[in-house]
Amino acid sequence: MATKDIKVKKPARNATPARNDSRSDSGRHSALGGPKVAKVGVVKTSKAIKIPKVVKSEKSDDKVVLRIRVRAYESKILDASVKQIIDTAMRYDATIVGPVPLPTEIKKYTVNRSPFIYKNTREQFEIRVHKRLIDIVNPSGKTIEALTNLSLPSGVDIDVKMM
Repeated sequence: MATKDIKVKKPARNATPARNDSRSDSGRHSALGGPKVAKVGVVKTSKAIKIPKVVKSEKSDDKVVLRIRVRAYESKILDASVKQIIDTAMRYDATIVGPVPLPTEIKKYTVNRSPFIYKNTREQFEIRVHKRLIDIVNPSGKTIEALTNLSLPSGVDIDVKMM
C-alpha cells in the first residue's frame, strides 16, 4: 500500500472567524462588533480600596459660616483691610479661618501706540485684582454688627455670604 501526503491548510492570522448563523442575540452582537460578554471571576488585589463615608452629625447642622471675600487692586491696602476685619472678629471671640489668598485675576489689554500705519508697535496694560477669603465660624450678633459698622478704605470690595 502506498501512503499519500495530505497537506493541511492553516487559516491566516488576520482572517475573521466564520459568522455564526444562529439568530440568538449574543452570537449576532458579538460577530457584528456589539457588546461582548466577559467571564465574571474573582480579582485579587494587593491593596484594599477604602471609600470614605460621609457622616453628618447633629453639631454640623448648627454650624453657621460667614464667608467674606475681599478684593482690591493693591495688595497692601487689601492686606491692611483683611487685618482690620480679623482684629474686629477676634475682639468678639469669633473662630476665624483664613485669610486664604485666592488666585490673582489678571486682565491684559493690548493697544496700538499709533493711530495709523504703525501696527507693529503696541503697548500692553494689565489690571491685577488681588483676592482674599475669610471664614468666620458661628459668629455672634455682636460680631456681625461690628463687621457691618467697619469702615474700610476705598478701592476695597467686600462680598459677604451666610452659609
